[in-house]
Amino acid sequence: MSSMWLSDTQKIGVVFCSGGTSKLRIRAGANLVLASLVLPANLFPLGGLFLIGGVMFFFDRAMLAMGNILFLIGLTIIIGPQKTLAFFARKQKAKGTAAFFVGLILILMRWTFIGFLVEGYGIVILFGDFLGTIAGFARGIPVVGPYIGVAIDRLGVARTNAELPV
Repeated sequence: MSSMWLSDTQKIGVVFCSGGTSKLRIRAGANLVLASLVLPANLFPLGGLFLIGGVMFFFDRAMLAMGNILFLIGLTIIIGPQKTLAFFARKQKAKGTAAFFVGLILILMRWTFIGFLVEGYGIVILFGDFLGTIAGFARGIPVVGPYIGVAIDRLGVARTNAELPV
């Protein structure tokens, strides 16, 4: 087990890629703290599994709602409550946050298909900046990777590193 010093964004990337089996050694000041990301790392894939199952079962309301709740809980556990609120409360992401939560409310009110579409729009607005990174990772997946990368490039929603504001 090697030690890593990762930013919060990199921790999220590790969690998405690892499937919850890794433990990270995080540097906190002068002390090394062994942090286990097993629970939150398993909430993200479990949330995704519930979302996929909800779509496969013809937009099952309970599965879609559980997938959203697991996603939000996993995000909150990994980056913390303050950073989660700050992420959703940013002024430039207000439209995406509103669409995501309106979609979640529509799903809970049994308008699952429309809620799923509205929520999908919100996710693209909120996480559109990360799609370039996700596309780069997806290109390395055997068999389906090149097709996923081409689809994201054709949609044009992913930014390249040259277009990022930092």
